[in-house]
Amino acid sequence: MLLSLEHTWDVLVAGSGIAGLSAALEAAEAGCSVLLLTSTHLFSGSSFYPGTWGLGLIGPEAPSDRADLCRSIQAVGCGMADPALVEVFVDGIAPAIEKVRDMGVKLRRAVQKDQREFIPCFDHKARDWNGLEFDCVRPVFNQRLEALGVTTLEGCEVLELVRSGSRVCGVVAVQDGSLRYLGCRSLVLATGGYGSLFRYHLCTGDVSGLGQALALEAGASLVNMEFMQMMPGYLSPAPKTIFNEKAFRFSHFRRGDGAPLLPPGEETHRLLEERSGHGPFTSRLSDRAVDVALFRAFLADPAGVEVTYSEEMRADPPEFIRTYFDWLEREKGLTAAAPVQIGIFAHAANGGVAIDAATYTGVPGLFACGEVTGGMHGADRIGGLSTANGLVFGGRAGRAAAAACVQAPLPSGHVAFEPWTWRECAPLRRRMQNVMFRSAMVLRSEQGLTAALEELDALEAEAPREPGGTTAAVADSRRLAGQLTTARAILRAARLRRESRGSHYREDFPAPDPAQARPIQVWLDRGVPTAQFVKEGFV
Repeated sequence: MLLSLEHTWDVLVAGSGIAGLSAALEAAEAGCSVLLLTSTHLFSGSSFYPGTWGLGLIGPEAPSDRADLCRSIQAVGCGMADPALVEVFVDGIAPAIEKVRDMGVKLRRAVQKDQREFIPCFDHKARDWNGLEFDCVRPVFNQRLEALGVTTLEGCEVLELVRSGSRVCGVVAVQDGSLRYLGCRSLVLATGGYGSLFRYHLCTGDVSGLGQALALEAGASLVNMEFMQMMPGYLSPAPKTIFNEKAFRFSHFRRGDGAPLLPPGEETHRLLEERSGHGPFTSRLSDRAVDVALFRAFLADPAGVEVTYSEEMRADPPEFIRTYFDWLEREKGLTAAAPVQIGIFAHAANGGVAIDAATYTGVPGLFACGEVTGGMHGADRIGGLSTANGLVFGGRAGRAAAAACVQAPLPSGHVAFEPWTWRECAPLRRRMQNVMFRSAMVLRSEQGLTAALEELDALEAEAPREPGGTTAAVADSRRLAGQLTTARAILRAARLRRESRGSHYREDFPAPDPAQARPIQVWLDRGVPTAQFVKEGFV
């Protein structure tokens, strides 16, 4: 079918989390006409996930702390972070925080900042800690978007990137049951991570993994896809609420049969003390035993593991934990006295579209920022840097896209789009999510990853594509096809990495291998994701 070009903007931004919002504002401040579209509503994605009180945001305590933070990112990232991205990232955090303050966002500050709970996940010292609360961010950013004349389209999902030659010049999107061709001179992809590829995930459904597939199809590559953050969350009550990792050392865990999850004694006490220092699972610390036990229990019993808290914590919780439980009681009606059932969930992606320091993807006209990208973190990520990533690289993407559109040609008046459908996407998607949960969460192995790839191939073979269909069915089929591409990219990278490194744990290769201390790049070869270690340097 031929779709007619409806309108052209200088810069089109896909995604309205912190990264997309920052990109749209910067491009508009540079004098560009800007379209900001989102598949759900403004202020969406992981940045505004309702299962937590807000966003932690950290940066260097002072200019003298810059070098240490760069070193810490590289150490925590197990050598998988791009040094060039890390440098510009750390240099950009303080100005980005200052800009948010100048806009009128009131950042929560730590009163007792020396308490150990304010040390960011995986870090070794306190930083400049800020709390970004949703109710303050929304009105301030919304007012700024309106003041700069940014056009916003809610419920508008990108299904395909349009190219003229090799240059991206627009999108085919679906909105209100209609397919639309929207043009641009430069495009910023800020569609978020890929948490909802997994059955259990601590993210909203729009964090779908589609953006990574769109970038691959346009000619970009992915990096660090095997490094997926996984962490505990509530199963009941208040499902999909993030478990506060700082409370591990005050917690008691029991399996469904009433038996302790971990053997009592000093070693368990030590492991829980260590586990209180970070939210996501990591293979590089001995406390991986806690997450492995929790995940095994969850696999055996979908009801999860019961958690209760000590009298000590309930009587006098540290400030950071008190903030969490104040929010939990206010928003979810739960107190620290209530037992909860928890499991392990997919949370945030450390890998994604490969970019340079200007957020350029290597595809003319295409930039990317936020959780859809990879390279600025690594195998593990310091807590509070995801928000910083969105602010810093979102801003850089907006500025770079604005500069690139100056000499860019206008898109053409029509684009060909092929409508096709799978008969029933919902059961196919559930099968994919179950495959990813079983084989690509905490416990990975050659056998499991190979079986997962074979099952995804079988899934597609059992559901041949049919031409035509309703617009809703076409959109859902395109969405699922992209998700399957991204899922295969994760599985192929995870199978290739025959070692354990950061968030990637191979049961059959439980130790790190110095010979594999290189990032893995993924690209499309005749439509199939192909993974390969980078031979030297970064991507």
